Amino acid sequence: MDYNPFLPEVQHNPYPYYAYLRRHAPVYQVPGVGFWAVSRYEDVLSILKNPQVFVSSGFAEAFVGDLNPFSPEAPSMITTDPPYHTRLRKLVNRAFTPRRVMSLETRLRMLVRELMEPIVERGECDLIGDLAIPLPVRAIAELLGVRPEDYRDFRHWMDDMVKTLNLAAVTQEDRTQIRQSIDDLRAYFQAAIEECRRHPGDNLLSDLVRAEEEAQQLTSEEILSLALLVLAGGAETTTNLIGNAMLALFAHPEQMAKVRATPALIPPLLEEALRYDAPVQWIPRRVTQDVELSGTMIPAGALLLPLFGSANRDERKFPEPDRFDITRNTDGLLAFGYGIHFCLGAQLARLEARIAFETLLERFPHLARTEAPFTRIDNPSFRGPKALPLMAG
Repeated sequence: MDYNPFLPEVQHNPYPYYAYLRRHAPVYQVPGVGFWAVSRYEDVLSILKNPQVFVSSGFAEAFVGDLNPFSPEAPSMITTDPPYHTRLRKLVNRAFTPRRVMSLETRLRMLVRELMEPIVERGECDLIGDLAIPLPVRAIAELLGVRPEDYRDFRHWMDDMVKTLNLAAVTQEDRTQIRQSIDDLRAYFQAAIEECRRHPGDNLLSDLVRAEEEAQQLTSEEILSLALLVLAGGAETTTNLIGNAMLALFAHPEQMAKVRATPALIPPLLEEALRYDAPVQWIPRRVTQDVELSGTMIPAGALLLPLFGSANRDERKFPEPDRFDITRNTDGLLAFGYGIHFCLGAQLARLEARIAFETLLERFPHLARTEAPFTRIDNPSFRGPKALPLMAG
């Protein structure tokens, strides 16, 4: 069974491919592409635990090329390594605190109710377009201090940025539009950063401007890079988490009944959804030296795909991994990564998704799928429904 993450049939359902790889080729060089796919839990965890050997720099060009929205002076924190990454992470942690994230809970509940009002009136919705997309966009925009009138532009810019992760499907017309969106987004944040320097507010962007650790301040370009990362990464992950969790509940009605009977099961529901159908299936790494994984020697300089989606379905770590069970022990899941690159917005994603499900299941006791088929996003790394039509009874 040949595995290639860029093939439509693999993107539609990668899990049979992952199972085959774990059994027969745990370290597999993708034909015609050259990347090495790593599928077993212990190997993926080893990659994430050893950032000196498995570095994050050097893969952006292979995947996004000249459409990289981040500048060479301040690359995305995802694609950097210590000591630069260490300095950046320390500074952003000072601004992106649990207290700031949890302070959004009341506002998020208001926002979810606001987004659901049209759904109540219509009696139907597209879960993705009506809730799962606008909720994290609005939440992150408010966190950054973006003006409400600019939310629509932000979603448009983000949609274009996400397209860069599947260059094979990008047309020349798309490239022109993506480049314009990147320029527009960078210009917007450059102006907003200067405004925060003159008139700091109670928002993440102002906190980043103020952030200081060991007398090291963030430059304007670094603040811009972090804002782009928070905006693009945080929104897409939450959207996919909400969509994948709802799909799993509809596919397992006995689990839906459990969570409806006991709303306190919503947090473990979300953890199991993260394990069962990870919103981010892989993030590449580059090997700095010859290294052996599961008996296979990988040469220095090779690009790796640590398959989070496969690691979370590894039977060596999670018994009966293809069974969706919201009461299972999910300790150790790798949906948000591990170590120095653990997802900065994991707490926010969990908070948004929890509030969304608490409100949805309380407000709509007879929520059901329509006969219309759902479609998945066309992306080799991100996984989630593009649209999910529901009857909101």
